[in-house]
Amino acid sequence: MIVNSANLQVLFTGFKAAFNTGFRDTPAYWEKVATMVTSTTTLEKYAWLGQFPRLREWLGDRVIKILEAHDYTIKNKDFESTIAVGRNEIEDDTYGIYNPMFQEMGFAAKTHPDELVFGLLALGFASLCYDGQYYFDSDHPVRNSDGTTSSVTNVITGSKNPWFLLDTRRPLKPIIFQKRREYQFTAMTRPEDESVFMRKEYRYGIDARVNVGFGFWQQAFGVQDDLVPATFNEAYDRMSAFKSDEGRPLGILPNLLVCGPSNREYANECIKAERLANGASNTNRDLVDVLVVPWLQ
Repeated sequence: MIVNSANLQVLFTGFKAAFNTGFRDTPAYWEKVATMVTSTTTLEKYAWLGQFPRLREWLGDRVIKILEAHDYTIKNKDFESTIAVGRNEIEDDTYGIYNPMFQEMGFAAKTHPDELVFGLLALGFASLCYDGQYYFDSDHPVRNSDGTTSSVTNVITGSKNPWFLLDTRRPLKPIIFQKRREYQFTAMTRPEDESVFMRKEYRYGIDARVNVGFGFWQQAFGVQDDLVPATFNEAYDRMSAFKSDEGRPLGILPNLLVCGPSNREYANECIKAERLANGASNTNRDLVDVLVVPWLQ
């Protein structure tokens, strides 16, 4: 191929098409557990986290809630992946060997939010959320109706690979995926570009500006113990009993069990099997959906 601007544009179009194919044909799971929030600046402050607005009977004047401000922010981060194609490969018409790599780049871009979202979920046992506690913790402070404060747990600790119960039915899901700039495919192919001039390299890459953070801890329960009916029931029941600062039920009902491949068999036995190992009917059958992701252990 003669290396000129017209042919380089054709090449860029082909590489981008391969990227788009990899992106389009790759499934993503993060939207099942995370809400996408569009960011407009360097970081976003989620001061309103922790407030579950609930209706009350209107007797007399309105009761105005003073929202408690939380200093929880998510700062956007830059991410990139770049491939260099040599001028000789283009001149010798061997550039076709790069098409699978650009499809793989599309796969990487599509699954990158999955890596971030489920990676953060796994870190929730030792990462702080809006109330200053670990996202999965045994002493989240919750005010009672009489003004006192109680400690509430959304964790069962242990030494096993973690699994999670989530309530994803609300507008704000348990995880926040914050996007400042969309994943973009770009190129450096001008003769005056430093890489072209100095190294005979044409560079193609993707970049994005995103990050993830925690939403309401009340919508998630982390377990580091065996995935068995007794532990599942304990986690489910504790989540369902969560209350607001006014002492009213939050209406939390787990609808999704998330785990890694190491817990796949146990999840299916616990949730999908018609009968338990002892022959009894499985009363938890299809009570929640099961999501197995490779981004967890």
